[in-house]
Amino acid sequence: MPTKNFTKVDAQFSRSRQRSLRPQSRLVHGGALRTGFNETSEAIFQTSGYVYRSAEEAEDAFTNDGTRYVYSRFRNPTVAMFEQRMALYEGAEMAFATASGMAAVFAALMSRLKAGDRLVVSRALFGSCLYIAKDLAPKFGIETVIVDGTDLDQWREALSRPTAMVFLETPSNPTLEIIDLPAVCDLAHTAGALVVVDNVFATPVLQRPLELGADVVVYSATKHIDGQGRCLGGIVLCDNAFAEIVHPFLRHTGPALSPFNAWVLLKGLETMELRVRAQTASAGRLAQVLEEQAKIARVLYPGLPSHPQYDLAQRQMSGSGTLLSIDLAGGKAEAFRLMNALEVVTISNNLGDSKSLITHPATSTHQRLTDEEGLRVGITPGTVRLSVGLEDVEDLIEDFLAALGQV
Repeated sequence: MPTKNFTKVDAQFSRSRQRSLRPQSRLVHGGALRTGFNETSEAIFQTSGYVYRSAEEAEDAFTNDGTRYVYSRFRNPTVAMFEQRMALYEGAEMAFATASGMAAVFAALMSRLKAGDRLVVSRALFGSCLYIAKDLAPKFGIETVIVDGTDLDQWREALSRPTAMVFLETPSNPTLEIIDLPAVCDLAHTAGALVVVDNVFATPVLQRPLELGADVVVYSATKHIDGQGRCLGGIVLCDNAFAEIVHPFLRHTGPALSPFNAWVLLKGLETMELRVRAQTASAGRLAQVLEEQAKIARVLYPGLPSHPQYDLAQRQMSGSGTLLSIDLAGGKAEAFRLMNALEVVTISNNLGDSKSLITHPATSTHQRLTDEEGLRVGITPGTVRLSVGLEDVEDLIEDFLAALGQV
């Protein structure tokens, strides 16, 4: 068997041609490489290391510009395909894959921050993100300021002093607060800050933070990018300047994405846009029905006119998303009865899956918050978060109506 089949890896077609493709085509073809076997599906390079034909070649490999593969903690062909595809779709100059979404968040923040810096964050953050900002960063001498992300006056006050970084998520988890990205980015840049946006709820399908002024975007690829609950992954997307900061941090701290997971995520990207748009349509329909139910005190969904930042969501997002939160007037007891009565919808703290998933934030994703902290960001004992999947929406409606009958 010719050895060239094992060693030759070429771009499927030129990078300039890939950049000219429309978004959905980029999700299918972006970053694709083919070996000498001319395989249809992307190859999995399930290897930890690489060999050299001579000691001189090994020496050169470790002194070149980084394009030579030397160790899969540093770089791997399958992981590189995933990174390039995400960068093409997001419109970023560079992308760096990580083992999980939280690894991406940690790298984006801590690769840049140092003792004496100020970090300003929105108060409505995922629990682990809040831990990094509130508990971990101060241990390294970083001052963290927490603001109500929906209040521009609080942003102005917090960013009236020199600041190193701003970190936020919009829509937020789980109360779907919407933050005015262009306005906050302008304030942050005036203060000298880089803006990092967790875009996991909106996905790159429905919101483009880099086009709205953000400097860095992070994702838990575990969510909509995989979309089928199969693996963990994360990614940092940025420009070349920030790449010079985050790349050595990732290289030396080691939160590398496995080649197999990168391959799974590549397959997820092929259908991401189709899935997200279908799930968004179902979420909007279900939100409308649930808002009419007497046993539900509140429905939070950016596509409902009742949402506090409805107008902003319409300007900033091209769709309202796949997630919604509802409040049961009877608190935790009623929330649990609803969840336990559902048959089609599954109880899980994950999101962005092809299966509809429901969770009780106060006792799962945000259980570290005190009752007072939870109420401050809109999480009540009766709040449940729903990630709408790919089931027929009429089945979801029937499931919820039947479950509400048992509350």
